[in-house]
Amino acid sequence: MKKFTLPLVALSLLAGCAGPGQLGGASNITVMQGSELPAPDRADLLSESRPYLIGPFDKLMIDVFGIEELSKKEVQTDASGRISFPLAGVIEAAGKTPAEIEDEIEARLRSRYVRDPQVTVNLKETVSQVITVDGQVKKPGLYPVIGKMTLMRAVATAEGTAEFAKLDDVVIFRTVNGQQLAALYNLKAIRRGNYADPEVFANDVVVVGDSQARRLFRDALQVVPLLTTPLIIALQNN
Repeated sequence: MKKFTLPLVALSLLAGCAGPGQLGGASNITVMQGSELPAPDRADLLSESRPYLIGPFDKLMIDVFGIEELSKKEVQTDASGRISFPLAGVIEAAGKTPAEIEDEIEARLRSRYVRDPQVTVNLKETVSQVITVDGQVKKPGLYPVIGKMTLMRAVATAEGTAEFAKLDDVVIFRTVNGQQLAALYNLKAIRRGNYADPEVFANDVVVVGDSQARRLFRDALQVVPLLTTPLIIALQNN
């Protein structure tokens, strides 16, 4: 009789989380039938972007149209977020967008007898604007924040949650005005639209919790693999 105790306990554990759960519930989410889901318009697509602010050690590619000596110039901001560009001198780039740097270089070149300069500044590599994704994700690490980033996108960037992820124990750490803050999120509920998917910002740290219960359950299942193989599949698909 004892040999059936583990499968029965496992079934009872799975029963509590096997249901699909209710979709939606967040105030900003409207649940629709799949056939009724409309396509986004141009304004919707643009709203997903966020201006990129240049920071220390970012690499930029700067081109001045029609002037070969000032084209395809790769520059890197220093520790203070400054860059140096021929005829334009030293520019405080930190905290500015590439478009703002374009305007400033154009103004300085125009004042130095360059007729109607047309400058393009593109971000080549970012070092300053990154988030840290750690814990039970498949690929922990530092990831650049370009455009609008949310918690689900951050986890997806780290190739998704790992085997022992505890989805109701996901923490975002953030520093605001010198104060360190932390907030707890339920990723499973967010995925179902029960709560809004929160934005994450540069320098945030996202930590996906570790489910000790799932680890113990996996270890226990290895003792009786023939009896519990279907339960492993059910657990992993949940």
